[in-house]
Amino acid sequence: MSVLLSPMTSAKPQHNHLISALVRSESQRLLSRMELVQLPLGKTLAESGDSMNHAYFPTTCIVSLLYELESGASAEIAIVGNEGVVGIALFMGGDTMPNRAVVQSEGSAYRLPARVLKEEFNKGGALQLLLLRYTLAMLTQMAQTAVCNRHHTVDQQLCRWLLLSLDRLASNQVNMTQELIANMLGVRREGVTEAAGKLQRAGLIQHDRGRITVLDRPGLEKRVCECYDVVRQEFHRLLADVNAHPQQMGINMSR
Repeated sequence: MSVLLSPMTSAKPQHNHLISALVRSESQRLLSRMELVQLPLGKTLAESGDSMNHAYFPTTCIVSLLYELESGASAEIAIVGNEGVVGIALFMGGDTMPNRAVVQSEGSAYRLPARVLKEEFNKGGALQLLLLRYTLAMLTQMAQTAVCNRHHTVDQQLCRWLLLSLDRLASNQVNMTQELIANMLGVRREGVTEAAGKLQRAGLIQHDRGRITVLDRPGLEKRVCECYDVVRQEFHRLLADVNAHPQQMGINMSR
C-alpha cells in the first residue's frame, strides 16, 4: 500500500509542474481533495486493463509506462515525473489503463480520486487546458520513443533514457539495475552493459550495482540522438503556449 507522508516531508505540491502552473485558487481546490503518498521503487500503480481509482501527480518519483506482450516481454513507452500526471485515460474518456504503470524511481506524489479528476476536467478552464496540452506532449514522447527504439543505437537510447530521468530528479543519480534498464528499453541486458561501459570509459557516467551517476551531462547531451531534444522542446513549447493567455485561463505566471 502507499504510505501517507507526514506533514514535515519536504515534498511540496508546487514541485509538480501541472499543479504549480495553476493559480492559487485552482490549485488549492485540487489540493483539498488530494493526499500525499510515498511510492516505493517497483510499486505497480496500475496493470494494463485495470480501472484506476486515483490519478497521481509525481513530485519526486518517476513512473514508467510499460507495454507488455503476451510472452511477458515489455518495453517502456513513456515516463512520468514532476512534469505531469499518471492517469491520462481517466479524463480522455477511458476508465481503464492501456498500459502498466510502475514506479521507476521512488519518491512522493499527490494522488487525486479518479472521480474528482473527471469532475474538475469537465468543468473546463485552466486544468482542462493543462491536461490536454500535457496529453499532447505525452503523445510526442511515446511516438519519439518508438522511433528511437527502432532506429537508434542502444548507446543513444540509454543516453536518452538517462537524460529524461535526470530532468525529473533532483540529483545526478539514477538508482536502477542494468537488467531493469534493459527491460525498460526492450533490449538485452548485455546491450545495456556494453553501452554503459562505453559511456563510463568516456567519463560520462559511473555505474555501480544498481546505481548510475551522471558525471558529464553536457557530454551525454552531445552523444544522445535528436529524440531527447524533440521531447523536451515539445513539453516546453506547449507550456509556453498555455502561458500565452494566463489571465483568461487561470495560469500562474509568478514562477
